[in-house]
Amino acid sequence: MRAIVQRVTSGEVIVDGEVVGACGKGLVLLVGIHRDDTETNGEKLAERLANLRIFNDEAGKMNLSLLDVNGEVLAISNFTVFGDASSRRPSFTASAPYEKGKTLFEAFVAALQKKVRKVETGVFGADMEVKLSNDGPVTLVVDC
Repeated sequence: MRAIVQRVTSGEVIVDGEVVGACGKGLVLLVGIHRDDTETNGEKLAERLANLRIFNDEAGKMNLSLLDVNGEVLAISNFTVFGDASSRRPSFTASAPYEKGKTLFEAFVAALQKKVRKVETGVFGADMEVKLSNDGPVTLVVDC
C-alpha cells in the first residue's frame, strides 16, 4: 500500500459537481492499493500516517504528528499511484483489482478513523476532482 501524503491547510474532493469529502489542517492522501496488499498493510499505513512527524513545532521543525496537531484527513483512492510509467503508456497491472482495492481501501480508512478524529474520503472508483492548499509545500511518499 502506498500513500502520496500532502500536508495541507485544507482540501476537498468533488464528484459530479458536489463536494463529497473535505478536511481542514491535516493531510490529503492519495492511496494506492497494490495487488499483493492485505489488511495488515492498511493497518500499518494508518499507524505510520497518524504518527508521522510532518507538522512544524513552535521552533519551525517538523516534529509534530497528525495526532499532536489534532489534524484531519482527506483520503482518496487512486489506482494510478502504482502506475508504471517506464514506457510512453503507463501500466497499472501492479494495482489491485477493483473489488480487492475497494475492500482494502475501506479497511485502511476504518483503521485510520480509529486513530484520527476526522477522516473523510472521495467515492471509490469515481472520477474525482481534488482541490487542496498544500502547506509548505510538503509532499511525501509512504509505503507499507
